[in-house]
Amino acid sequence: MKELKERIIDSALILFENKGYHGVTVNQIVENCNASKGGFYHHFDSKDELLYVIHDTFITYVLEKAHVAKETYHHPTDQLQAMITSFVKVFDLYKPHIYVFYQENTYLKPQYEERIKQKRKQFKELLFSVIEKGQQTGEFRSELPVVITGMSILGMVNWTYKWYRKDGGKSIDEIADIYVDLILHSILREPTKRLLHL
Repeated sequence: MKELKERIIDSALILFENKGYHGVTVNQIVENCNASKGGFYHHFDSKDELLYVIHDTFITYVLEKAHVAKETYHHPTDQLQAMITSFVKVFDLYKPHIYVFYQENTYLKPQYEERIKQKRKQFKELLFSVIEKGQQTGEFRSELPVVITGMSILGMVNWTYKWYRKDGGKSIDEIADIYVDLILHSILREPTKRLLHL
Protein backbone atom coordinates (compact mmCIF):
# COMPACT_ATOMS: atom_id res chain seq x y z
CA MET A 1 0.00 0.00 0.00
CA LYS A 2 1.25 3.48 -0.84
CA GLU A 3 2.49 5.74 1.91
CA LEU A 4 0.03 8.39 3.06
CA LYS A 5 2.05 11.25 1.55
CA GLU A 6 1.99 9.58 -1.88
CA ARG A 7 -1.74 8.90 -1.60
CA ILE A 8 -2.40 12.54 -0.76
CA ILE A 9 -0.34 13.71 -3.75
CA ASP A 10 -2.06 11.23 -6.10
CA SER A 11 -5.46 12.36 -4.83
CA ALA A 12 -4.57 16.04 -5.29
CA LEU A 13 -3.27 15.42 -8.81
CA ILE A 14 -6.58 13.87 -9.89
CA LEU A 15 -8.68 16.58 -8.24
CA PHE A 16 -6.54 19.53 -9.42
CA GLU A 17 -6.58 18.15 -12.96
CA ASN A 18 -10.36 17.81 -12.98
CA LYS A 19 -11.48 20.80 -10.90
CA GLY A 20 -8.54 23.20 -10.82
CA TYR A 21 -6.51 24.24 -7.79
CA HIS A 22 -9.07 26.69 -6.39
CA GLY A 23 -11.92 24.26 -6.99
CA VAL A 24 -10.51 21.73 -4.52
CA THR A 25 -10.42 21.82 -0.72
CA VAL A 26 -8.19 19.98 1.73
CA ASN A 27 -11.31 18.12 2.90
CA GLN A 28 -11.94 16.84 -0.62
CA ILE A 29 -8.32 15.72 -0.97
CA VAL A 30 -8.31 13.73 2.27
CA GLU A 31 -11.75 12.25 1.62
CA ASN A 32 -10.66 11.16 -1.84
CA CYS A 33 -7.68 9.20 -0.47
CA ASN A 34 -9.37 8.02 2.75
CA ALA A 35 -7.08 10.04 5.01
CA SER A 36 -7.61 12.56 7.80
CA LYS A 37 -6.89 16.28 7.98
CA GLY A 38 -4.39 15.46 10.71
CA GLY A 39 -2.62 13.12 8.30
CA PHE A 40 -2.61 15.83 5.65
CA TYR A 41 -1.11 18.47 7.93
CA HIS A 42 1.49 16.02 9.20
CA HIS A 43 3.01 16.01 5.69
CA PHE A 44 2.03 19.44 4.34
CA ASP A 45 1.71 22.83 6.00
CA SER A 46 -1.00 23.87 3.56
CA LYS A 47 -2.61 23.22 0.19
CA ASP A 48 -0.12 25.79 -1.17
CA GLU A 49 2.81 23.64 -0.05
CA LEU A 50 1.20 20.57 -1.59
CA LEU A 51 1.00 22.36 -4.96
CA TYR A 52 4.67 23.28 -4.59
CA VAL A 53 5.66 19.66 -3.83
CA ILE A 54 3.83 18.51 -6.97
CA HIS A 55 5.82 21.02 -9.02
CA ASP A 56 9.09 20.33 -7.25
CA THR A 57 8.95 16.54 -7.68
CA PHE A 58 9.57 16.37 -11.42
CA ILE A 59 11.85 19.41 -11.60
CA THR A 60 14.07 17.90 -8.89
CA TYR A 61 14.16 14.60 -10.80
CA VAL A 62 15.32 16.26 -14.03
CA LEU A 63 17.94 18.36 -12.21
CA GLU A 64 19.35 15.37 -10.31
CA LYS A 65 19.57 13.31 -13.51
CA ALA A 66 21.40 16.17 -15.23
CA HIS A 67 23.98 16.25 -12.43
CA VAL A 68 24.41 12.47 -12.68
CA ALA A 69 24.94 12.77 -16.45
CA LYS A 70 27.70 15.35 -15.97
CA GLU A 71 29.40 13.31 -13.28
CA THR A 72 29.08 9.93 -15.02
CA TYR A 73 30.25 10.76 -18.53
CA HIS A 74 33.40 12.53 -19.64
CA HIS A 75 32.46 13.62 -23.16
CA PRO A 76 29.90 16.41 -23.68
CA THR A 77 28.17 14.31 -26.37
CA ASP A 78 27.48 11.53 -23.86
CA GLN A 79 26.49 14.04 -21.16
CA LEU A 80 24.02 15.77 -23.46
CA GLN A 81 22.52 12.50 -24.67
CA ALA A 82 21.96 11.34 -21.08
CA MET A 83 20.43 14.71 -20.12
CA ILE A 84 18.04 14.68 -23.08
CA THR A 85 17.00 11.08 -22.40
CA SER A 86 16.16 11.66 -18.74
CA PHE A 87 14.46 14.97 -19.59
CA VAL A 88 12.16 13.26 -22.11
CA LYS A 89 11.36 10.38 -19.76
CA VAL A 90 10.03 12.75 -17.12
CA PHE A 91 6.94 13.27 -19.29
CA ASP A 92 6.09 9.60 -18.82
CA LEU A 93 7.11 9.29 -15.17
CA TYR A 94 5.39 12.48 -13.99
CA LYS A 95 2.77 13.25 -16.63
CA PRO A 96 0.01 14.22 -14.11
CA HIS A 97 2.45 16.42 -12.16
CA ILE A 98 3.50 18.25 -15.32
CA TYR A 99 -0.09 18.74 -16.48
CA VAL A 100 -0.98 20.29 -13.12
CA PHE A 101 2.19 22.41 -13.28
CA TYR A 102 1.23 24.02 -16.58
CA GLN A 103 -2.42 24.36 -15.57
CA GLU A 104 -1.96 25.68 -12.04
CA ASN A 105 1.55 27.16 -11.71
CA THR A 106 0.21 30.73 -11.57
CA TYR A 107 -1.19 29.90 -8.11
CA LEU A 108 2.20 29.13 -6.58
CA LYS A 109 3.02 31.40 -3.66
CA PRO A 110 6.03 33.69 -4.31
CA GLN A 111 8.38 31.81 -1.98
CA TYR A 112 7.59 28.50 -3.68
CA GLU A 113 7.69 30.00 -7.16
CA GLU A 114 11.19 31.33 -6.47
CA ARG A 115 12.44 27.86 -5.46
CA ILE A 116 11.03 26.35 -8.66
CA LYS A 117 12.60 29.11 -10.77
CA GLN A 118 15.98 28.50 -9.14
CA LYS A 119 15.90 24.79 -10.00
CA ARG A 120 14.80 25.47 -13.57
CA LYS A 121 17.64 28.00 -13.86
CA GLN A 122 20.15 25.45 -12.53
CA PHE A 123 19.04 22.89 -15.11
CA LYS A 124 19.27 25.44 -17.90
CA GLU A 125 22.77 26.48 -16.81
CA LEU A 126 23.88 22.83 -16.69
CA LEU A 127 22.61 22.32 -20.22
CA PHE A 128 24.33 25.47 -21.46
CA SER A 129 27.61 24.43 -19.81
CA VAL A 130 27.56 21.04 -21.57
CA ILE A 131 26.92 22.69 -24.93
CA GLU A 132 29.70 25.21 -24.32
CA LYS A 133 32.13 22.47 -23.30
CA GLY A 134 31.21 20.48 -26.41
CA GLN A 135 32.09 23.46 -28.56
CA GLN A 136 35.38 23.97 -26.73
CA THR A 137 36.39 20.32 -27.20
CA GLY A 138 35.40 20.37 -30.87
CA GLU A 139 32.55 17.87 -30.52
CA PHE A 140 29.82 20.42 -31.22
CA ARG A 141 29.52 22.96 -34.02
CA SER A 142 31.07 26.18 -32.71
CA GLU A 143 29.03 28.49 -34.95
CA LEU A 144 25.81 27.73 -33.04
CA PRO A 145 25.11 30.24 -30.23
CA VAL A 146 25.05 28.38 -26.90
CA VAL A 147 21.99 30.12 -25.47
CA ILE A 148 19.84 29.78 -28.61
CA THR A 149 20.87 26.14 -29.00
CA GLY A 150 20.07 25.39 -25.36
CA MET A 151 16.74 27.21 -25.42
CA SER A 152 15.80 25.38 -28.63
CA ILE A 153 16.42 22.04 -26.91
CA LEU A 154 14.38 23.11 -23.88
CA GLY A 155 11.53 24.33 -26.06
CA MET A 156 11.46 21.19 -28.17
CA VAL A 157 11.46 18.76 -25.26
CA ASN A 158 9.15 20.80 -23.01
CA TRP A 159 6.45 20.73 -25.69
CA THR A 160 6.23 16.93 -25.27
CA TYR A 161 3.67 17.39 -22.51
CA LYS A 162 1.17 18.73 -25.10
CA TRP A 163 1.09 15.63 -27.28
CA TYR A 164 2.65 12.65 -25.49
CA ARG A 165 0.28 9.77 -24.65
CA LYS A 166 1.27 6.64 -22.76
CA ASP A 167 -0.81 4.58 -25.17
CA GLY A 168 0.58 6.31 -28.27
CA GLY A 169 2.38 4.71 -31.18
CA LYS A 170 5.85 5.21 -29.71
CA SER A 171 7.16 4.34 -26.24
CA ILE A 172 8.86 7.04 -24.20
CA ASP A 173 12.22 5.33 -24.82
CA GLU A 174 11.66 5.45 -28.57
CA ILE A 175 10.65 9.10 -28.36
CA ALA A 176 13.78 9.88 -26.32
CA ASP A 177 15.92 8.18 -28.99
CA ILE A 178 14.28 10.31 -31.69
CA TYR A 179 14.97 13.51 -29.76
CA VAL A 180 18.59 12.45 -29.22
CA ASP A 181 18.95 11.70 -32.93
CA LEU A 182 17.44 15.05 -33.97
CA ILE A 183 19.39 17.16 -31.49
CA LEU A 184 22.81 15.52 -31.60
CA HIS A 185 22.87 15.24 -35.38
CA SER A 186 22.07 18.95 -35.53
CA ILE A 187 24.86 20.13 -33.26
CA LEU A 188 27.61 17.51 -33.66
CA ARG A 189 30.47 18.11 -36.05
CA GLU A 190 30.47 15.43 -38.77
CA PRO A 191 33.66 13.55 -37.72
CA THR A 192 32.40 13.09 -34.15
CA LYS A 193 28.88 11.88 -34.83
CA ARG A 194 28.19 8.94 -32.54
CA LEU A 195 25.44 7.84 -30.21
CA LEU A 196 25.86 6.35 -26.78
CA HIS A 197 23.66 3.35 -25.99
CA LEU A 198 22.34 4.17 -22.52
